[in-house]
Amino acid sequence: MTRAHNAVREFVVPVGVAALAVVPALFLRVIGSSVGALGDMALFGVAILAAGFLLSWGAEAAEKYIATGFVLAVVALITVLPEYAVDFYYAYRAGQDPASGYVAYAAANMTGANRLLIGLAWPLLVGLHWWRSRQRGIALQYENAVEIVFLALASAYAFIIVLKNSIGVFDFIVLGALFCFYLWRTSRAENEEEEEDEEPGPGAVIAQLSPTKRWTVMAIMSIAAAGVILLAAEPFAESLVASGRRLGVDEFLLIQWLAPLASEAPAVTIAILFVLDGRARAGLTTMISDKINHWTLLVGMLPIAMSIGAGQVMSLPLDARQHEEFFLTAAQSLFALALLLPLRLSLWGALALASLFVTQLALAFFYQATPEREIAVLTALAWVNLALAVALLARHIRRVPELARTALGAGPQTE
Repeated sequence: MTRAHNAVREFVVPVGVAALAVVPALFLRVIGSSVGALGDMALFGVAILAAGFLLSWGAEAAEKYIATGFVLAVVALITVLPEYAVDFYYAYRAGQDPASGYVAYAAANMTGANRLLIGLAWPLLVGLHWWRSRQRGIALQYENAVEIVFLALASAYAFIIVLKNSIGVFDFIVLGALFCFYLWRTSRAENEEEEEDEEPGPGAVIAQLSPTKRWTVMAIMSIAAAGVILLAAEPFAESLVASGRRLGVDEFLLIQWLAPLASEAPAVTIAILFVLDGRARAGLTTMISDKINHWTLLVGMLPIAMSIGAGQVMSLPLDARQHEEFFLTAAQSLFALALLLPLRLSLWGALALASLFVTQLALAFFYQATPEREIAVLTALAWVNLALAVALLARHIRRVPELARTALGAGPQTE
């Protein structure tokens, strides 16, 4: 009886809180009303956050039944659907009115989400792991060569986009194919046995149900969450723009940093729970997978959304500021990738990522009134990341062939 009572409590309480959190936003959406820009931003942001948790709990329940690498990739994809919805809306509006600021907003939301993951989420996981275990870094295994190699491929292609200065439909085809290949490769891995006790929560409760009940509950939660995200994406995105203007803050910066904080929170929370449960490698793997789907599908879908909005095939152009934003994001990705080559993200590496991120964030807000200086700062920081990446790549270059063989299924070379 106690076990059943605990299971109900672990499922009903968090799911009930999430369900209640979406009610105010849904009510405003149904009656077509508003509580002001700041109020809308808060209410619709909370609704998107709650819906993201509903999605993540359903995906987490499948972990025991699907190959671990594959399910972590799927969890990473599902939990960032709120980010996709917001960015898709901005790109769609950019297609309807290419001369508007929505073109920049779409690119800003995408680059902000990418840089937040590496600059904030990855160091946070390493810091929590150090606090919990006193281990100065999170160790990966050769199985993680799949994530490392596909992140390398996506990062390399990002520099092609920088050179082209636009994101087109062909880029969507290439990046979409790359992500599908990544999912196929992770699905071929064997499921890993975890020695740790299963963490409590809705996902664990759902996983204990019979197959019919389990998939029914997961389907209901996913459909309900997707509906909330679709209804909340537009008013949340518009309220961010309006709030920036009302507060006197550059709406570009608000969209670049505040929107991803809300939409990425479920994915980061799941990774944090992995770390606190003693599964730090799974947590970091989830965040690497999150970065891969951002760097492939999120980037690639922008011209598709823009083309739908315009009613014709279009490419998303990168202006001077967006060119440097994308260049910095690509350079940061390469630096993070180089840090992973020893199959470990050390505490010092995490501190370097966090320090560079905080620096560029502080300078961005400091120079928001002087775009020319801000662009110069972005360029300088990009070259710093790139220089550090090249130095690390040169140091660990011998690991690359072995990681590539492992990622392709040949396995690590025996010494």
